[in-house]
Amino acid sequence: MGYQAAGELESTAIRYANEAIRLDSQGSYPQAVTMYQKAISTLMKLVQLYPRYELNQIYSERAIAYQERIRAIQEARGVMSATNVEINARDGDGKAQRVETLKATFDDLVMKEKPDVKFNEIIGLEDAKQALQETIIFPNKRPDLFPLGWPRGLLLYGPPGCGKTMLAAATAAEIDAVFILVDAASIMSKWLGEAEKNVSKLFQMARQLEGKQVIIFIDEVDSLFGSRSHEVGGEVRVRNQFLKETDGVTDKGKNLSIYIMAATNKPWSLDPAFLRRFQKRIYVTLPNVLGRKNMFSLYTQPLLLDDSVKLDELARLTEGYSGSDIRDICQGIQLKVVRELFESGKAEEPGSRTRPISLADFKEIIKNRKASVSPDMIRAYSKWSDTFKAL
Repeated sequence: MGYQAAGELESTAIRYANEAIRLDSQGSYPQAVTMYQKAISTLMKLVQLYPRYELNQIYSERAIAYQERIRAIQEARGVMSATNVEINARDGDGKAQRVETLKATFDDLVMKEKPDVKFNEIIGLEDAKQALQETIIFPNKRPDLFPLGWPRGLLLYGPPGCGKTMLAAATAAEIDAVFILVDAASIMSKWLGEAEKNVSKLFQMARQLEGKQVIIFIDEVDSLFGSRSHEVGGEVRVRNQFLKETDGVTDKGKNLSIYIMAATNKPWSLDPAFLRRFQKRIYVTLPNVLGRKNMFSLYTQPLLLDDSVKLDELARLTEGYSGSDIRDICQGIQLKVVRELFESGKAEEPGSRTRPISLADFKEIIKNRKASVSPDMIRAYSKWSDTFKAL
């Protein structure tokens, strides 16, 4: 496969797309449409010539997005003629409508939050919480006790729905840090040529928050740092930019109050170059029987239960279920009894309530709702953890 040729096509598409965005932002809509069309044509040529290329899905999504932009311009400003003569659209007052410019916005990439969850509100996950306390919370409270410094890069890995994001948010809340949530999957699917700039801007923003603790949390990091046999063009540049910025924090940023936390459901797909930069690698496991019991206690608290419901029994029946699985079970029970109330015709009556929920109801839902994590996946996590875990 001619990856050099693929890279050249990608570069051409980047050039057309960047020019289209520039023209679009300046209000030169007919010229912008022409450039969008050229970018689409180049991307589709890339997909057709190299049907097995790893980035084809992203390129197809971008082509669709550019086509939607063309459609938006046409709808807002009138139908374009075959020669791209612009017909101005007018609003009710006769004023020309302003067409929203197309940009790869930094705000689409990151989200700053003020977490309101504490460690003591997280059920179970004691090993993970202890590792985060030792790595971030204790050094923050008593930095004088750590003359050798402490890790700045932490990887949370494990099955989906087990609380990785919640752990990161709780850590930020414990040290009153600015919590910057990054969707890694969106980094590679943003407009061509913009991803590198957004990565650089992300770390620049974190460094400018002087006097504040900052946690950059990268979700689904495997979509950015997964091992691949071939890479070209923008993908290589974005990954290299991220590694460079990460090095500036984890190796040379001893005086910076910045931590990089990442989460993945597929740790085995991560590139070794990425793993080396994360000194702490923490396995976030499925809840044990006590954790499941406590979760059922939490999620059933607002529900009306009868005496047959025993939380110990529910915990026993849900071996291998994640925290999100247990929440879904409780929501499923709620939907069941509410549906029955509506079907009975009594839901419209003032003060009507659902019937009490029984153990049989839970068993019926559990029977029809299997665990989202298979035994094979658990074995894969354990195997990877035996080799790469770093608490």
